[in-house]
Amino acid sequence: MAHYAFLDKNNIVTEVITGIDETELIEGLDTETWYGNFKGQVCKRTSYNANIRANYAGIGFKYDPEFDVFIAPQPYPSWKLDYTTYQWEAPVAKPNHVEGYFWKWSEINKEWIQVDLPE
Repeated sequence: MAHYAFLDKNNIVTEVITGIDETELIEGLDTETWYGNFKGQVCKRTSYNANIRANYAGIGFKYDPEFDVFIAPQPYPSWKLDYTTYQWEAPVAKPNHVEGYFWKWSEINKEWIQVDLPE
């Protein structure tokens, strides 16, 4: 079993499906080609454990053909993409975990805010 992402003309993921194993052929075609032809969209395999294409694709992710990776939508305007991990990073490192709290990003202040966990 494998997972496949369908892309629109701008390389944005529109759908992710579970399909047959990528090592199998369908009517003599590799799975990406067959699923792409069937759906009328470009199809790219994606992986839950990020073994291929850096991130598991989700609807709204962008496929970057130059690097052959899926990139999540930018969460905040101030965050920058790390081109070694293909993950978005805040301009300030997230503080260490504190028991009973979690951290929330404040785009207005460009800082992490400590928030109480709900009881």
